[in-house]
Amino acid sequence: MSREIPSLAATPHRRFNPLTGEWVLVSPQRATRPWHGQVEPAPPAHRPAHDPSCYLCPGNARAGGATNPRYESTYVFDNDFPALSPDGLPSGAVEGGLLVARPERGRCRVVCFSPRHDLTLAEMDAAAVRRVVEVCRDEYRDLGALTFVNHVQIFENKGEAMGCSNPHPHGQIWAQESVPATPAREGVLQHRYWLAHGAPLLAGYLALELQRRERIVLANDSFVALVPYWATWPFETVIIGRRPLTSLAALAENEIDAFADAVRRLTVRYDNLFATSFPYSSGIHQAPTDGEEHAEWQLHMHFYPPLLRSGEVRKFMVGYEMLAEAQRDITPEIAAATLRELPDKHYLAR
Repeated sequence: MSREIPSLAATPHRRFNPLTGEWVLVSPQRATRPWHGQVEPAPPAHRPAHDPSCYLCPGNARAGGATNPRYESTYVFDNDFPALSPDGLPSGAVEGGLLVARPERGRCRVVCFSPRHDLTLAEMDAAAVRRVVEVCRDEYRDLGALTFVNHVQIFENKGEAMGCSNPHPHGQIWAQESVPATPAREGVLQHRYWLAHGAPLLAGYLALELQRRERIVLANDSFVALVPYWATWPFETVIIGRRPLTSLAALAENEIDAFADAVRRLTVRYDNLFATSFPYSSGIHQAPTDGEEHAEWQLHMHFYPPLLRSGEVRKFMVGYEMLAEAQRDITPEIAAATLRELPDKHYLAR
């Protein structure tokens, strides 16, 4: 078995991402460089439990004109300003040659995690986070059963730094005809690995991480959260199941609890890292809903947080990252150790 050479902790090197086939440049010697660039404003320390001006709070009017019911748990509705519509153009290409466009049908949903305006996943109790997982599982099943839907993307943008315009705890679900570029690329490489090894790629990768235990952040009986060897974002993590499940629909009852536990404990650690409501984009990658088996696919959840050295300094994907390839300063091993040592109890509750 290959081992990491000691110099990787201090010298520039590239790491390969087997899920995407891309490389990331790691430059640990830059971790202490001074920062004189933009800093992110700290989010408000306290928000009301109900904001009468919030279009996601129970009983309030939404921007599209509808009124929310006085919901008491996780609430889902069709996005009033969807990026996709189920009423698309007839199938076929538009124009041709180097100018190609294709119609794309889909459906967009909004998931309000809680009726409480002042909570995030990190601050919700275990039962409430479990309910979010259950709703996401049901949405994956129901949307995936639509004849024109071949992929269901569940994601959350948390915090203004990630472009979130409303602090009410919520995520989105975009279901569409095509498998988007990133999960499509993951699917191709997982299938290639499956053909070569007869097992899922992420199952093999998790086995290596459990042996080395260098990048694991937390674990329970069913799921492991770790900083991937090829991580791009400063404190990027991925949650992987110990049992190779293709989707949320395959979760057993105890695994729903375990998945919710991993999400809650990981987001608590993010908030504890800089004692702030930690911004990130997260998303669940799972098998397409095109009716095929997809034994090569393994359910996993990505977290991409931008904060770098404090609650105010963030990493920007600009310059080299946009024009060449991804790059990071602190090594994934240091990031994992930093997150691993943080408590499970939220800093506001301590």
